Amino acid sequence: MALHSAVVHATVHVPEGRQSVSAVEDRFRAGSPGIPMSRGVLQHMYGLSQRTVAPHEEQPSDLAVHAARSLLEESGTPAGKVDLLLYAGILADMEEPATAHVVAAKLGLDCPVFDLKNACNGVLNALEVADSFIRTGQYRRVLISSAEVSTRESRWSVTDPDEVMGALPSLSTGDMGSAVLVCASTRPGILGSRFFANSWGWQAATLPNPYANHRTMGRLEIDSARLVDSFDGMPAKVRAAVRELGVDVDDFDLVCVHQPSVPFTRVACGWVGVDPSRILSTFPAHGNVATNTIPLQLATALKSDRLHPGDLVGMFGFASGASAGVVICRW
Repeated sequence: MALHSAVVHATVHVPEGRQSVSAVEDRFRAGSPGIPMSRGVLQHMYGLSQRTVAPHEEQPSDLAVHAARSLLEESGTPAGKVDLLLYAGILADMEEPATAHVVAAKLGLDCPVFDLKNACNGVLNALEVADSFIRTGQYRRVLISSAEVSTRESRWSVTDPDEVMGALPSLSTGDMGSAVLVCASTRPGILGSRFFANSWGWQAATLPNPYANHRTMGRLEIDSARLVDSFDGMPAKVRAAVRELGVDVDDFDLVCVHQPSVPFTRVACGWVGVDPSRILSTFPAHGNVATNTIPLQLATALKSDRLHPGDLVGMFGFASGASAGVVICRW
């Protein structure tokens, strides 16, 4: 009997802390005297209303653990039944060891673990890896965990007006943890995935490693126009990949796209060929939660009765680097 993999459940941990867009702008003005910022600019440019903020004492592993514990409980999966843990967040507790070890220790897991990182596409790549491991019989249950505390990378102090546009995206990020469970199945669940890269565009969005920068945390710098340009040619490849996998975008019962802002979400929908009205909009109330955006949309769809067994789901990611990918699954 052929072995397949299926996405069993998705859960997110949304921190209770909130920061309104007006509070974000006020703090930026206080930290950047002499730098003009019109009121409402973040809402106008990005569509942000508020963002989620984690408690200062919590690390990425803590947010990932909160989400994973909820997932294991909701799916009825004992911790001892997890065969592999993947941590796919951009931000980590430390450089060494892998944050996956920290997450596993807090969950009481004794399975193999490792970190997997590819900017905001980390969770989608983890789904690809989990699918491959399961279909080859290496593991039966793979727990994917992720978390971001991106609000801590917000650039509150800017002295040069020319730096403002590169700093503003850091003010629209949000904190969150997420977890996705992928299990062996006798029926096809994950139907296929395809990924592409334009690595020449890596400089469009960067957060330097402190150990490569004389132990000083680098600044999050995003050139939005350059980032969009770095996806040159990828939309056509993604649409072709969907067709290659034998699916039409109109066939999807649920479409999830990475949401770093409301305008970019509309652009991504155009790239994919999907009407933006079909997307569950998560950015305005949470901010750009990076690797958590796809799990957040899945969890939101489950809670709002928008996702049911047998539904066809298309997950599309566009991340800095640049990379693009699609994962198609039957729920």
